[in-house]
Amino acid sequence: MHRVFHFLVILLTTSVLAGCTAFNVNILTTERKALKEITLEGSGPGKVLVIPIFGTITLADRKDLISRRPGRVPEIVAQLSKAEKDKQIKAVLFKIDSPGGTVTASDTLYQEIMRFKQRTGAKIVTAMMGVATSGGYYVSLPADFIMAHPTTVTGSVGVVFLQPKTVELMKKIGLQMEVSKSGSEKDMGSPFRRNTDEERRIFQNLTETLADRFLQLVAQHRHMENKTLDQISSARIYLADEALDLGMVDGIGYLPDAVSKAKQLAGLSPDSRVVVYRRRKNPNDSVYINAETSYGAKPANLSFFSLLPVGRAGFYYLWLPPMNDD
Repeated sequence: MHRVFHFLVILLTTSVLAGCTAFNVNILTTERKALKEITLEGSGPGKVLVIPIFGTITLADRKDLISRRPGRVPEIVAQLSKAEKDKQIKAVLFKIDSPGGTVTASDTLYQEIMRFKQRTGAKIVTAMMGVATSGGYYVSLPADFIMAHPTTVTGSVGVVFLQPKTVELMKKIGLQMEVSKSGSEKDMGSPFRRNTDEERRIFQNLTETLADRFLQLVAQHRHMENKTLDQISSARIYLADEALDLGMVDGIGYLPDAVSKAKQLAGLSPDSRVVVYRRRKNPNDSVYINAETSYGAKPANLSFFSLLPVGRAGFYYLWLPPMNDD
């Protein structure tokens, strides 16, 4: 039994280190369907589109034990593309419940929202739910009005660089990795060894550069003084009242309040339609439902790291509490 355990540990470890798939699960999921507009409330002219941004913000497809799903960014961009063709959409309400995501995915989504706003002239409102931290705050910056729920946790304006290390585990199971490289820094960040002092300096410089980019956007959109920027640059989290005092958000309220604010900013009547895009209908649908459909009739290809909230080493605009991807 002891030998079997060691064999399984070695098998799992080598699969992870090689970036290979540890195992496959063949599950047939439903084909991806076209987005359809569903009216949640109202019947008057003009529309407010509600788009949820929940879970980890990613570009890559998300794979789990039972399905393969599009990344947050491609799914949201698909909704923005559809909305751009509808001249009746005068406002978009982003309902955010996200701890953030990768630096590139967060920045990509920010840029897509900015372009949509510039091309359409639609008003943008953000409704922060439970968590809107780091990348979740980053993508809220283009909003004309940011409303936090009374219990929202936001902030974490900064960058974290994650490097899984397997040095101690390799020692325990007697596994070694031989590396031939063309330059002294070619394998920097390798999970098979500890970083050198020079590599730590390089990674820290990269991290601070990306954090400065985040802070500059906050200063640009929120018109903050340097004293306030210095305070939030610690990357700590804040509750809604603190965030309001710092000027990180514009108001505190509930989701219906954010819907009303979107209508007001867009010059719409209280009876204007509130719509969502779904790939399938949901019984008893409401603005609180975050709906998505799995797609692709193919095996869900699973690796060890795909089961974690953050799948691989890299730079993240992300707050790292215990969390689920959904």
